[in-house]
Amino acid sequence: MTNHEISAQWLPHPAAPNGALSIPDTPGIPDAPNAADTSKAADIPYEPDVADASDAPGSFDFPARAFTCACGLALPDETSAELHAMELNLCTACFGTTRQEPIPGYTRPCTACAATGRRGPQLVWELAHAEAERVITLPLIRALLPHRPFRLSELSDQVRTHLGLPPGRLPVGPRVRDLLLHLQSQGELALLSAPARLLQGTDVVLYDDPHWVRTA
Repeated sequence: MTNHEISAQWLPHPAAPNGALSIPDTPGIPDAPNAADTSKAADIPYEPDVADASDAPGSFDFPARAFTCACGLALPDETSAELHAMELNLCTACFGTTRQEPIPGYTRPCTACAATGRRGPQLVWELAHAEAERVITLPLIRALLPHRPFRLSELSDQVRTHLGLPPGRLPVGPRVRDLLLHLQSQGELALLSAPARLLQGTDVVLYDDPHWVRTA
């Protein structure tokens, strides 16, 4: 352990989430970040996007976390831990560990910093997400929707080709996923896939490259 290593630990909490949280997840699809190339944002299109203690919906009662640093600085809450991480040029999502634990017991490569643990790639990635929101719009997704069942990866590849984006330029998959979930919530799409993984019993479910279909 270095003199400036921040760690986060979930505190014991008896309460469990009240409903199932559905997350598209496709581990193993080859579009992984290149940690050595921080000049462009890596495209991590199908990583699960599990709500954590800071952004979980109100119906999900995740426990709080305690933060400590090897340097001995008091970190009473998540905000102070994030500020300390910034001072150390570490990613404020994984605190330099390169991995996130968005819910207790489930870890994944950090999607905020392309699994580098560094603040610089995190900032580049934040700009890439903003650019993806600007160029990948709801009208574009509606125009490209197939009239048959389709996979998240299939539509993401179609969007990337339509916009002429090379792999790794923008987070195409996460943006497409978010817009598909929006269309699903509006009743325009139906999810056809069964969950690929269950976390915390059936409280949190992950989908492996899910299928959707138009409802009309």
